[in-house]
Amino acid sequence: MVHSSSRRYEEHAYVLDFNPRGKSSTIRGKEGIIITAIGEDRLTLLEILGVPNTTFELGEKIFIGREGRTKVLSVLGKANLDSLSPSAQGELSSVVEIIVTDNEAKFIEYLNNAGPLTPRTHALELIPGIGKTYMKTLLEERERKKFESYADLQERVGLNDPISHISQRILDELTGESRMNLFVKK
Repeated sequence: MVHSSSRRYEEHAYVLDFNPRGKSSTIRGKEGIIITAIGEDRLTLLEILGVPNTTFELGEKIFIGREGRTKVLSVLGKANLDSLSPSAQGELSSVVEIIVTDNEAKFIEYLNNAGPLTPRTHALELIPGIGKTYMKTLLEERERKKFESYADLQERVGLNDPISHISQRILDELTGESRMNLFVKK
């Protein structure tokens, strides 16, 4: 499965919160099952209108693609981090970890191909836990042989728990704490 990041629309999103009798914060007058979710591919925060009388679970992966939706009426728009409910904010880090875990191939491919952003800054350095030393080892190792998995990376580079480091980077991008985005599409 090759994902092109040129695709404009998300196919799947993960539920962060839902309000069975909610009011949209993006489209005035829209009411119903209002779901706050994060897109799987572009990692965008979204507000979604659910099909009436449908149940949702926190962390659930739902299909939001163009054709064949079953639980979703429409994607209302992008949600703002500031407008997330406390419950959605509480779910965010664990759901991001689920996405990073489930999309291992995509993130490993990123680590295998990431390059310098400026003459002084390499994209890999922006991932928490990867300083100059790990970066040097990582670059040397991937020259020899591309990484195949998080376990492979951990074993060859010594970087513990790459999933939580990548997840932390995504959270920093979502909260706007980072000036440059590696993973979250604007």
